[in-house]
Amino acid sequence: MFYRLWLSAMLTVCGVSVAAAQTVFVSNEKDDTVSVIDAETLEVVKTFDVGQRPRGITLSKDFSKLYVCASDDDRVEVYDSETLEKIADLPSGADPEQFYKHPNDRHLYISNEDDNIVTVVDVETREVIAQVDVGVEPEGMAVSPDGKIAVNTSETTNMVHWIDTESYELVDNTLVDQRPRHAEFKDDGALLWVSSEIGGTVAVIDVPKREIIQTINFEIPGIHKDRVQPVGIKLTADGKYAFIALGPSNHVAVVDAKTYEVLDYILVGRRVWHLALSPDESVVFTTNGVSGDVTVIDVESLEPTKSIKVGRYPWGAAVKP
Repeated sequence: MFYRLWLSAMLTVCGVSVAAAQTVFVSNEKDDTVSVIDAETLEVVKTFDVGQRPRGITLSKDFSKLYVCASDDDRVEVYDSETLEKIADLPSGADPEQFYKHPNDRHLYISNEDDNIVTVVDVETREVIAQVDVGVEPEGMAVSPDGKIAVNTSETTNMVHWIDTESYELVDNTLVDQRPRHAEFKDDGALLWVSSEIGGTVAVIDVPKREIIQTINFEIPGIHKDRVQPVGIKLTADGKYAFIALGPSNHVAVVDAKTYEVLDYILVGRRVWHLALSPDESVVFTTNGVSGDVTVIDVESLEPTKSIKVGRYPWGAAVKP
């Protein structure tokens, strides 16, 4: 086992597993910084200061802008992804946590945990264009690939809230397990995957019907079920895998995205929170809050290849080609 990990790490550093010229941005919740990782060398090349308690992090469609939720400053900060200079502060509502960019690359949907609303911001005019009342402690945020529906998960209400992106009206709710944290649409928009941290499950939801069609459970040998707490989810574009961060169990689950069978559990850092896929989907990067590092997973071998030390409590990650 140790030999395989060493060999895989050597291949990765030599550029076999990770394509060149990619950059990974990682938000460090307790340092108020973002770490910048060169995905070729797998080293932190820069760390820069951002607002207080950065969590959600994403990029514009052309990758030129980096968006960061500065939760304790009640704003979304926009940075030039090359120079790392701040471009703007966007209004966000109170305590922004997760957000999602609409396919039009203009409207940003933001969950406001303290206010129980979703705020919609026009990133060009830098104005709030809508606010939608949702459940208690909203967190997870996603927009369907066709841009017609936004979804939000409320941690205390235990629901997925469906929002019409044209009228900005709440049109439906779907009950899921306790404390839903993250939502992820399949590429064709037919299915929505939702993690429930305290429930310990992931729900797969039929989007047209807004009904759960599959509930995925997890059992890791030697780890108490209460420590298996699903949070981040990433689906591969080829429909093969779902990677699911399982929180304080310190593992990532690998799920067959067609049969919903759990194929493997990959040991990573402590309290794995969120995930990012490289653009070619050859690598998964995990943010491990308590151990303050990022684990690099090779998708072909489903093996961890390297641990990269970042700031305190890394939360989110975004990858620029």
